[in-house]
Amino acid sequence: MNKIDFKKTLRGYRAKHGVFDTLTMPPLQYLMVDGHGDPNSSPDFTSAIETLYPLAYALKFFSKNELGRDYVVPPFEGLWWAEDMSTFTSARDKSQWDFTLMLLVPDWLDQSHLDHASTLSAQRKTLPRLGDLRMTTLHEGTSIQTLHIGPFDTEGPVLELMHTDVIPAAGFEMTGRHHEIYLSDLRRTAPEKLRTVLRQPVQTTAAGRSTAN
Repeated sequence: MNKIDFKKTLRGYRAKHGVFDTLTMPPLQYLMVDGHGDPNSSPDFTSAIETLYPLAYALKFFSKNELGRDYVVPPFEGLWWAEDMSTFTSARDKSQWDFTLMLLVPDWLDQSHLDHASTLSAQRKTLPRLGDLRMTTLHEGTSIQTLHIGPFDTEGPVLELMHTDVIPAAGFEMTGRHHEIYLSDLRRTAPEKLRTVLRQPVQTTAAGRSTAN
């Protein structure tokens, strides 16, 4: 049985340090749980992880054993936003952050499979956010992304450059939510070696749309 590794097959999991690439993301299906606050201290963050990972692995083994389709559970991901986006760049106030934590689910799995996996998982361990979990398709479309290497707290200048220079210079404006993909194992990787894809969905500016029309 061949095991699919989406890090190798999906363009969105590949980025280069110091390079801002423009790409078009296809619709992708995720397990999602929402939360608010500083990820270092927010109970929402911890409980979301404690719910997402058991279900992601339950779905993986269901797919392998029942459907004959095996895959590597993809990297952990998150959507991040705030009323004032400067809390991610110059202000860096994590207490104001909202987030959606996510794990990619192959498109051959559906809600009935998730319901089955949820029932089995809940019998084995407590899933604190099971009632808040959903399986949703995310369609980001045109996006700009780069690879950040280092601690999460040093992302600010990279995001500032992306938001205020790179995106406007390319004739785009931001739309959708800031997206991070955590390529490193947070438990085993030194902060200075963490590899994180930073992605921002964009659209052509109003001036660009008027010119095109």
